[in-house]
Amino acid sequence: MLRSGICSSAAQMLRICVVGSGGVGKSCVTIRFLKNEFTEYYDPTMEETYETEITYEGKLHQVEIIDTAGQEEFTSFLDSSLSTGDAFMILYAINSLSSWNDLKTLRSKIFHGSEGKNAGHRIPMIIVGNKKDLDNDRDTSEESAQEYADSLRVPYIETSAKTGYNVKEAFHLIMSEIERIRPDLLVKRTKNRPSTSSDQKKKDCRIV
Repeated sequence: MLRSGICSSAAQMLRICVVGSGGVGKSCVTIRFLKNEFTEYYDPTMEETYETEITYEGKLHQVEIIDTAGQEEFTSFLDSSLSTGDAFMILYAINSLSSWNDLKTLRSKIFHGSEGKNAGHRIPMIIVGNKKDLDNDRDTSEESAQEYADSLRVPYIETSAKTGYNVKEAFHLIMSEIERIRPDLLVKRTKNRPSTSSDQKKKDCRIV
């Protein structure tokens, strides 16, 4: 079970970075997960940070979701996020071959940018093919994307921020990868009990 709530808590948090080139739907996927809403037109993101609580396998985790910059002019923000992230969801749009090629470059940047923070550890990450609703216009086949992910031993999932298809499942998948590869990260950011309605009110949280 995975559940999320937007929260203003300043506690130490697990940092999940949503990365990808411009226009792949990073902000739309993030907002769909947090608010179950879809915005057709969205301004290019410099960088947005959302503090939330995610219930995974019966435990409440403090999480920061970093909706990273996809435009070249915001490269410095992206580099900063890559160096401080704990886990990464790498997005591309299935109808954009250029975003698929960019994904491979981003993966390399994640490893180089995270060398200090994750020294001696594998980095939890998943590959997400977004815009599944445009399946008839795809430029990259699901089979080739899955084959590439398998070669890296990285999970692959396809989503649609527009319809909500597999969005919650994608966040569940990254949490399961964190548990598999870096369980110590979950232990450090876990609450002992689920928050009650009174707790949520005190922290100005809203479950969505």
